[in-house]
Amino acid sequence: MPLHLQATDAVRRRMQRTARKDNEFERSVRSLLHGRGFRYRVHFLLPGLRRTTCDIAFPGLKIAVFLDGCFWHGCELHPPSVKKNTDFWLEKISRNRARDARATAHLAEIGWTALRFWEHEAAESIAKAISSAVWTTKVASQGVRSPLQHVERSSGKFESVDRDEAMVEAKLRE
Repeated sequence: MPLHLQATDAVRRRMQRTARKDNEFERSVRSLLHGRGFRYRVHFLLPGLRRTTCDIAFPGLKIAVFLDGCFWHGCELHPPSVKKNTDFWLEKISRNRARDARATAHLAEIGWTALRFWEHEAAESIAKAISSAVWTTKVASQGVRSPLQHVERSSGKFESVDRDEAMVEAKLRE
């Protein structure tokens, strides 16, 4: 077999080993979210876009999370290094980035929040950012009360405290 075909076969085999869905990066972020008590949809079909999904979705809160691979989505910190079929791969990555931009814009138009993270980011910080966005959205929506309230202390400064804990302390003082 000619050398250039062997190289192409090697690249194809390596690409086939890369999981398109449920890769280690996605599983680690989902595991952290699940451990924090969050329930979500996986590979959720985006409303109004055919054949386009997000990696994690909170449909009731209209939050879509994308966990982008550095190679496939053209990370600025880790630019793709391709030696064979360079034009093909750079066009492919460019199309992926254009699709990502369209999906994010579409979600914004229909009132969804799109959160995008790179695979080189720490899973713990990603889970923390997603948790924060989910709680902020829940608090802002009707019927969900915040567990925190702002209390003015004798020093004149405000402090956030757990509302239920503050109520218990007040009853104990009575």
